Parts: sequence; C-alpha cells; structure tokens
Amino acid sequence: MRYYIIAGEASGDLHGSNLIKELQRLDARADFRCWGGDKMQSTGATLVKHFRDLAFMGFVEVLKNLKTIFRNLAFCKEDITEYKPDALILIDYPGFNLRISEWAKEQGYKVIYYISPQVWAWKENRVKSIKRCVDKMLVILPFEKAFYEKWNYKVEYVGHPLVKVIDDFKAQSSNHQQSNKIAVLPGSRKQEILTKLPIMLEVSKSFPDHQFVVAKAPGVENSFYTELLSPYTNVSSVVNKTYELLSEARAALVTSGTATLETALFNVPEVICYKGSNISYQIAKRLIKIKYICLVNLIMDKEVVKELIQNELTIENVTKELKDILYNTQKQQQLQEDYSALKNLLSQGGNASANAAKSIYDFLA
Repeated sequence: MRYYIIAGEASGDLHGSNLIKELQRLDARADFRCWGGDKMQSTGATLVKHFRDLAFMGFVEVLKNLKTIFRNLAFCKEDITEYKPDALILIDYPGFNLRISEWAKEQGYKVIYYISPQVWAWKENRVKSIKRCVDKMLVILPFEKAFYEKWNYKVEYVGHPLVKVIDDFKAQSSNHQQSNKIAVLPGSRKQEILTKLPIMLEVSKSFPDHQFVVAKAPGVENSFYTELLSPYTNVSSVVNKTYELLSEARAALVTSGTATLETALFNVPEVICYKGSNISYQIAKRLIKIKYICLVNLIMDKEVVKELIQNELTIENVTKELKDILYNTQKQQQLQEDYSALKNLLSQGGNASANAAKSIYDFLA
C-alpha cells in the first residue's frame, strides 16, 4: 500500500518514523512519501518537505508567513494527487493538516489522524470538522478518548509512543551516572529560542557549580546559538543528544511541549519556561481553556511541575524554582512519585507505534 504522511514538527518526525517501521513489518510492499524530517527519511520514506521549513509559531508569525503556508498547501495537494496514496496519515500539526484533511476527504482519500490536534485546549468546535473529514482518529493521551466521546465521536487510544522510545533508549544506552548538569531545552524554533533562552542562560550565573547544557534544535544552524551562549562560562551545548543529556541531568529548564513529557519520563525534575510574543500570548490567553500548558500537568490534572508563563518567566523566578527542585528533598520525592504515576497512565495502551500501525493496516485491509 501507498502511505502519504504529514508531520510538521520534530516530535511528529520521531513518532512518524516509528509508525513507518511498524507498518513496514505488517506491509512488506509499503511505500511511503512524507513531510517530516531526517528520522522519517532514514526509514526509507521519500521526504518531500522538511519540518524546519514548515515551523511557524504563534498568531503573529503565522500571519507574517501566510503566503508561504498557502503555497505549501497548494503544493501538498498537487503532490498527493500525483502520488495517489491508499491512505493519508496526518500527525498533529493541526493548522495545516486539518485543511488538508478537508480537501482530501472531498477527493475521496482515506484520512487517518495519528496524534490528535489539541482541540480540547482551544477551538473545540474543530471536532465538527474532524468528525466530517477524518475516517479514523488515533489518540495518545488518556483523557482524549473521554473528550471525543462528549462529541459522540469514537476514537482509539493507542498509548503514548514516547514510553517505548525512552524505555528502548535506556535499555540500549550505557549506565549514566547523574552529574551536575542542568539540561536546557529551549524549543525547536528560532523565535521561541530567542525569547526564552537568554533568560534560561542568565540563571546559570547563580549556579557556578553546575554545568548548563543547551540541547540545540537539529533544524537550527549552530551559528545561531554562538552569540547567545558565548558570554557564559558554565554553559555548553549538544546537538542530537537530548536523551543522552537527560539521562545524566540533575534538573532541567524546559519549554512547553513534548520535551516536558520526555524530561518527566527520564525522571528529571524540571521547571517549565514559556514566553511568546505579547500579541500571541494575549490572543491565546483569551482562547485557550485549559488549566495548564505543560503536558505533564495536563495528564495528571494537577501542578506536578512549576509553570513560569509569560511575565512570570523572569531570571529571579527561574532561579528560585530551580533551587527548589535541586535542594528540596521533599519536593524531589513528590516529583518522583508523580512521575511514576504519569508513566503508568501513559503505558496503559502498550506499544503505541505498533498499536497504531496495526489499527491503520487492519482499517485499510
């Protein structure tokens, strides 16, 4: 069968690559064409567009790049038409993928969504479009099944793919000892890195006995970080070694998103650092209906890790919270208990990538 997969971010590239590997086990004649990244390409899939050329964050940034987005949409439709896939598999990336799903449904393609858009956070009425245009929805967060049931839409919970990814990494890697390293995960897009990383780095001055290690985004050139990092004596960086870093880190400063879950699954105490452009933040604050922005807190439905958002993201606040998770033993113990409960919740579905592949293959067969 021919599969056309669209992922617009680094996390989608990771989960897409694992999905492809599992589909290849089930379908010996599978052929893949994709929008994603190096990981999906390494499976043998034909890479059409790299996610680094697709990443626009925030309302203002999207408006500035509308021409590029519309060009990408038009090109994607032409490419799908030429390829004639048996199924279109969409991975998160809702602004783009939901538009493609509407067009694809009209053209008669089978549409499968793996990793639901976060419609439970905002634009809940998008569920109407999903019900109309998506033939099969596979979700990875435990509460999403109940959310969709509210809308009388049957979805399938397959478990969270990160659990197996990180368990496999731990099993294959050498036994790392915890060090004095503080992992700094400032995101994957230039505009969010420029907003948050300078604040995170200034905190390093209050912890001269610790080494702050920045995980550089694979889609961003090294030269972009040089001026940001050079003034600091106890700051270094790594590229494509985020899991190695987390396996050694004593604590972490993390922007919101998948990285917050990865950090928790490595049992690393973390502080969530989020700041966007003021206009984007003011719009989002009025539209988003959730109590937390961090996936760890959302899944656990309580504040497991501290979120410092927008004006709360100051050097003083980050320093205070980092000291708390480094030196407060009671806080550390509570975090480990909550992280363990989180992993149990996410593991309930089993191997998510294999579950998703089987569901897709059986659906198409």
